[in-house]
Amino acid sequence: MKDPQIRAYRPFIGPFDPCEPKEIRTYLVPPQLFIPFQPMGWPQYSPAEALRLGTLWPALYSPYTSAKAKEKGV
Repeated sequence: MKDPQIRAYRPFIGPFDPCEPKEIRTYLVPPQLFIPFQPMGWPQYSPAEALRLGTLWPALYSPYTSAKAKEKGV
């Protein structure tokens, strides 16, 4: 995987599962889990860019891809 925030695992697939199994599941690890405190002097986005991205600091940016976009393959 290219994005270090995305992790993957293989779930248990039982012999009597009623649905077709998904062999690999993915989940997102938010970047704030690895930053214990906010250091002084961090680089910041401009106010307009921060509103568009949802955070003021580039180190805390985590892109969001909706489930519909994932289904379409965008």
